[in-house]
Amino acid sequence: MNPEQQQSILTIALMAAFADGNNDEREREHIRALADSLGQGSGLDLTRLYQDVLLKRVTLANACAQLNDQGTRQFAYEMAVCVCDADGRTSEAERAFLSALKSQLQLNPGETDAFEHEADAIARAGEFSAPVSVAPPVHAGKPAAPAHSVDEAELDRSILNYAILNGALELLPQSWASVAIIPLQIKMVYAIGKRYGHELDQGHIREFLSTVGVGLTSQYLEQFGRKLIGGLFGKVAGKWGKTLGGAGTGMAFSFASTYALGQIAKRYYAGGRQMSTALLQQSFQGLLGPAKEMQGQYLPQIQQRASTLNAAEIMAMMKGR
Repeated sequence: MNPEQQQSILTIALMAAFADGNNDEREREHIRALADSLGQGSGLDLTRLYQDVLLKRVTLANACAQLNDQGTRQFAYEMAVCVCDADGRTSEAERAFLSALKSQLQLNPGETDAFEHEADAIARAGEFSAPVSVAPPVHAGKPAAPAHSVDEAELDRSILNYAILNGALELLPQSWASVAIIPLQIKMVYAIGKRYGHELDQGHIREFLSTVGVGLTSQYLEQFGRKLIGGLFGKVAGKWGKTLGGAGTGMAFSFASTYALGQIAKRYYAGGRQMSTALLQQSFQGLLGPAKEMQGQYLPQIQQRASTLNAAEIMAMMKGR
């Protein structure tokens, strides 16, 4: 894949990120910072690309015109579907964007329907019913919750298992596997909060993830952008797929972000949700480095987990509490 095709695919992904117009300033800042980091050493001016998309200086037709083979067109569409599903639902504006993209890429329904069905099913499986009483924003102080007896060693094992699972998802050849990572992180935070006596809704959890520095849309762009620019995709049996060695960057990112997120959630809810926004962000960043080092230690378990995963099991895990 040449740099022009990489840039076109990332352009389409950014367009998908902004398709519904609901990205708040914090999420846009996550994406801008991501563009800066991905552009370093890649030979692509992704900061300029981000600005071009945000200011509508580039068109969907121009981006699609650079993708002249079936593999890159299909991959671009799958990435866009994942980005649109980042918040657990696809809005009418996002559906309209995907329809226009499919037309511009000249993809047949048979080439896209199966992936759309799987990605939508994964996104829906990640949803759960919330109590009527919603939690306050994470930056608001709150008296500590009543003490709950929590087996912290068992909770640490649960967080580690989520991290291993999300690392393993990065090794699967199906693009839709990455769609499951964020819903599983949301379920992990929900379970942690519940153990400490907090009934959380999805809005609170998404706010929590965004506050600590794991934006939903930007996390998908991080996963796919690093794979794309790092050359982690190659033609396998006529389709686009990952090699085990090439998937290392995404695997380390998903393992580390999940583990760090679980640990900071444990501290936050155990302390009655009294950590400030600045402390949450600082603590999360401080946990990422050690978590990335841990990933190498657990690589055999991640590979073993990936060898046993299938779509039915992933769906069952996401539907469970």
